[in-house]
Amino acid sequence: MSYSIKDENLYVTGLKKIDWVSKNMPLLNKIMETYKNEKPFNGKKIAMSIHLEAKTAYMALILKKLGANVFITGSNPLSTQDDVAAALVKEGVNVFARYGCSNQEYEEDLKTVLSCIPDLIIDDGGDLVNLLHTKYPEYAKNIIGGCEETTTGVIRLRAMEKEGKLNFPMIAVNDAKCKYLFDNRYGTGQSVWDGINRTTNLIVAGKHVVIAGYGWCGKGVAMRAKGMGAHVIITEIDPIKACEALLDGFDVMTMEEASKTGDMFITVTGCKDVITKKHFYLMKNEVILCNAGHFNVEINMDQLEKEAVKISERRNNIKGYTIANGKTLNIIAEGRLVNLAAGDGHPAEIMDMSFSLQVLNAKYVMDNREVIKNKVYNVSDEIDSYVAKLYLDGKEIKIDNLTTEQKKYLDSWNF
Repeated sequence: MSYSIKDENLYVTGLKKIDWVSKNMPLLNKIMETYKNEKPFNGKKIAMSIHLEAKTAYMALILKKLGANVFITGSNPLSTQDDVAAALVKEGVNVFARYGCSNQEYEEDLKTVLSCIPDLIIDDGGDLVNLLHTKYPEYAKNIIGGCEETTTGVIRLRAMEKEGKLNFPMIAVNDAKCKYLFDNRYGTGQSVWDGINRTTNLIVAGKHVVIAGYGWCGKGVAMRAKGMGAHVIITEIDPIKACEALLDGFDVMTMEEASKTGDMFITVTGCKDVITKKHFYLMKNEVILCNAGHFNVEINMDQLEKEAVKISERRNNIKGYTIANGKTLNIIAEGRLVNLAAGDGHPAEIMDMSFSLQVLNAKYVMDNREVIKNKVYNVSDEIDSYVAKLYLDGKEIKIDNLTTEQKKYLDSWNF
C-alpha cells in the first residue's frame, strides 16, 4: 500500500464519517452481500478520481471488499476531506489527495493513481481519461474500460468518441435514469444550498436568485430556491429548457438582464464564461456568486481578478472582489464546485444510488470485456431498473406488476 495525504493521524473523525454513511447506503451494502463471495474484482486494480469524501470512501471500501486493489484521488482540489483520506489509508486503500492542493499537485496525484497501471477506472469529470489519452498513454496498457460519473465528463467522452479518439469503452453512468433524475436533481438541489447556507449564513427568502442552466441539476437548485422563498430567475441557451423553466413558474432572461437584478448567482451549465467581465459591472454591490458545475470556468475568475482593485477574505471560504466601480462581488469557494468545496456533497441516500450504478457498471465492463468496443455506452435498462428496485425494497415499498393481459394489450396494435 502507498499513499500521500495531509496527515494520517486524522483518521478518527474520518472513520466516524464513513461509518455514518455506511448505515445510510443500503444499496451498496446489498450489492456487497450479493457479490462478496464471488469477488468480481479480485486481482484487479481500480483507479478512481471522485470527490474524496465519506460516500466516495465507502464505495472505495466496497470495491476493496469485492476484491479490488483501489487507488484513489480527488476530482477537485477543494473537495477532498483530509480526515476521510486518512481513514481510507487506515483501511488499506492507496490514497493520493489533500485539501487545497495546487493544480500541479492535483495533476501529480492523478498521475500517481494512474501509474498503478489500472484495469478499470472510475472517473468524475474526465480527468483520468484525458490524461490516459494525452500525457500518460503508457499507463493505459491494461485498461479494460471504466465509468464516468458526471455530465461534464460524459460531454468530454462523447466528443472523444465522435473524433474516433476514445481508446477504451466507458459507461456514461451520469446518463442513467437513477443518476440524473435523483442525484443531479435532488442531490444537487439540496447539497448546493447546504454549501451556500452554511458558508454565507444569509437568508434566501425574498432574494433574487439567478440560476444559469436548467438541466437536471439546475432544476434541482431552482426547486429548492423556490421552496426557500426566493424569486428565481433562470438563464438558458436552449429554448425548450427555457420554456420548461417559464412554465415551472420561473422568470427567464439573459444573463445580461439578470445581472442587474440578482442577489445570488449560481452557475450550473457545464460550459465556460457564463459570467464574465461585462456582467460583473452590471451587478449589485455585495452580490453572492458561486458555481455548481464541475470545473471552475463558469465564472471567469481570471477576468474578475484582473478587474479587482481589492481582494479580501470576507468570511471562511468567501472572497470579496472590489472592482473599479466600487462594488464588491463575493465569490464562494474560489468559483469551484460549491456543494463540495463549501459543503459535504450530496446526501448519502442519493449517492447510494449513483455509487451502486458505478459498482454494477464496473462489473458489467469486466463481464463484457470481450464484446464491448471503444465507445461510450449508456447504462442498461436492466441495471437501471435493478438499482431502482433495490431502493424501493430498502424502503419496503412495493409496486404493481402488469398482468399477462395488460402486457398483451400494450404490445398490440389491433385492439
